[in-house]
Amino acid sequence: MKLKKYHVDAFTNTLFGGNPACVIPLNEWLADPVLIDITKENNLAETVFFIPVGDKFHIRWFTPEIEMDLCGHATLAAAHVIKKHLNYKGNVIRFASLSGELFVVCSEDNYVLDFPARMPVKSKLPSIISASLNIQPKEIYKARDYVLVYESEDDILALSPDKNKLEEIDLGQGGIVCTAKGKSADFVSRFFTPGASVFEDPVTGSAHCSLIPFWSRRLNKSEMLAYQLSARKGVLFCKDIGERVNISGNAVTYSVGEIYLDNI
Repeated sequence: MKLKKYHVDAFTNTLFGGNPACVIPLNEWLADPVLIDITKENNLAETVFFIPVGDKFHIRWFTPEIEMDLCGHATLAAAHVIKKHLNYKGNVIRFASLSGELFVVCSEDNYVLDFPARMPVKSKLPSIISASLNIQPKEIYKARDYVLVYESEDDILALSPDKNKLEEIDLGQGGIVCTAKGKSADFVSRFFTPGASVFEDPVTGSAHCSLIPFWSRRLNKSEMLAYQLSARKGVLFCKDIGERVNISGNAVTYSVGEIYLDNI
């Protein structure tokens, strides 16, 4: 068996920026252990697989450890592959997923993700997370992810969580998103995933399902610009539309290759 593999940088318009994902189109599902093994072999934070089902695509996202219920940058990467490499004629791509139906609107090299909103609520910080942080947050919220609100963008840049301490906590599919008002953007963030092979995620679209409604209410505006301040950096154009959020950005293809599965 031979499969195409696309390596795409998402939420960026330049190579080596944003968040890389591997995209693998399938005609039918392979066994889950095989999907996990492919993801491990790719050695990126996320590999996304999809199959055509009627007028939609059934999409699944995997880290090298687990299947995820939602992933923004890999969905954007998948839409980029469907549109640019598979020559999809429509401008709206519909996905069926563990998080329900998702939409991506395509325009040139810009992709608008239509995702569910996940408004975080006030919470308490587990002592393990608190002990791992070199700077303590001002406010603590929780949705799928812990949302830690800081005083300034400088605090976000200065964060250096203790990865070893955080390995003691299991957040399932969630992570820790640290955020603050931005200087040249409306808000900024960084995202950490305890126990994952990639500790700091470069750009996390799914975390913005919580960040967008949170900052929309805090800033009293529905359209916002967001930066994720990882080493690779990401740019996200955000819109709060009530029970849904729009997250848009660019994508560029780094490589196209083939996977051979003759001996599995």
